[in-house]
Amino acid sequence: MTHETLEIKVDQLFAEWNKPDSPGAALAVTRDGKTIYTHGYGRANLEYDIPITPTSIFDIASVSKQFAAFAITTLAHDGKLSLDDDIRKYLPDVPDFGHTITIRHLLHHTSGLRDWVQSLVIAGDMMDDVISFKHILKMVRHQKALNFKPGERYLYSNTGYNLLAAIVETVTGDSFRKWTDVNIFKRIGMTSSHFHDDYEMILKNRVYSYQAVENGRFKHAMNNTSALGSSSLYSTVEDLAKWILNFDNTQIGKQTVIDQMHQRGVLNNGEQISYAFGLSIGEYRGLETVGHSGSWRGFRSHLIRFPEQRFGVVILCNLNTFNPLRLAEKIADLYLADVLAPEETPALNKTAQPTQDTKPEMLTSDQLTEFTGNYYTEELDTTYTLVVCENRLVAQHRRHDDISLTDAGDHFIGNTWFFPEIRFTRDEIGRITGFELTGGRIRNLYFEKRD
Repeated sequence: MTHETLEIKVDQLFAEWNKPDSPGAALAVTRDGKTIYTHGYGRANLEYDIPITPTSIFDIASVSKQFAAFAITTLAHDGKLSLDDDIRKYLPDVPDFGHTITIRHLLHHTSGLRDWVQSLVIAGDMMDDVISFKHILKMVRHQKALNFKPGERYLYSNTGYNLLAAIVETVTGDSFRKWTDVNIFKRIGMTSSHFHDDYEMILKNRVYSYQAVENGRFKHAMNNTSALGSSSLYSTVEDLAKWILNFDNTQIGKQTVIDQMHQRGVLNNGEQISYAFGLSIGEYRGLETVGHSGSWRGFRSHLIRFPEQRFGVVILCNLNTFNPLRLAEKIADLYLADVLAPEETPALNKTAQPTQDTKPEMLTSDQLTEFTGNYYTEELDTTYTLVVCENRLVAQHRRHDDISLTDAGDHFIGNTWFFPEIRFTRDEIGRITGFELTGGRIRNLYFEKRD
């Protein structure tokens, strides 16, 4: 296909959002050392009818992590730190959990540190609250226990990448924003990119984020977060295309830095994980891929590279229902059609043998009364009150809607993502002393029963 035909087919993939009353996306495609296509679809701001263009500035969410990893790896290769250093060498305020957490653990999400997103929501923070870098670091200082022993397993933790940004500040004496401005963005010509450390800052060409609601309508998803390192890089597809090209034709960073960023993590048991240095190493239709996705408020982003084909796609969206990874794959289907393996045919579901579900007998209201009371966690300085309501145990918090808890035998399942499962603890005579919350990116967060 000609370039013109390819571009028409690419535009068709975004057609349902490319209209004046819809949020949309920006796209850049790179190949063989050049940016070969950029385009914008839909609106950056629905209230003022501002279109999205390749120069529109998005919060790229977790795609930011590879820039924090680049900063740390550069400092390591310059002899300013070692990836196997104890993080408390640079951040002594981080508690001593009895196990050494290294910088390498942070890079590979194997530290055991709790993720700040779920932790702060459990504490009562809302996603549209002001959540600052200092706020996140303060949360870490109060963590009482790790999810697991460092290096024992992989569990994605934004918190680890915030600590990487803090280490950059300690080692260099500069703010993370300033160091990345001087050593990454200005040197590579990413003139519209910066780590957003001031949520009140006026920013021209900023894209607003939206959430889909019923009847094809949208609502504004407020974004007041400055989670440096893990997120909060504001950029454009034009700038990110320059970053993609730097992996193939290095302008900044030694080749040894670029190579190391692709080294996947290894667990204590020797198992290799797919996560490298802010990059996920994978495969699509027989070809190696290197990429990362991002999701925050209404923003959805994906940056993917096919290193052997010197091909890359970056998609930045401002609507929570977007799936930029799938769109990027469809674009790869068009441009790399001659080298991609055939698409796998989905396996047919075999008819399962009917089984009789055994459901545990539900506890009565009188039996549930044993679990009622106030439960406090010092780690997050917050209290949940458990009450019985309409024959069900309910967790109440001053800032959240009531959370319905379903009896599952020896534990209870919550009906919300941040409060997924609790197991009660008892003393030697069987009295309830508290509960541990587990699920998502939190393990065994203890709440003490106060009455």
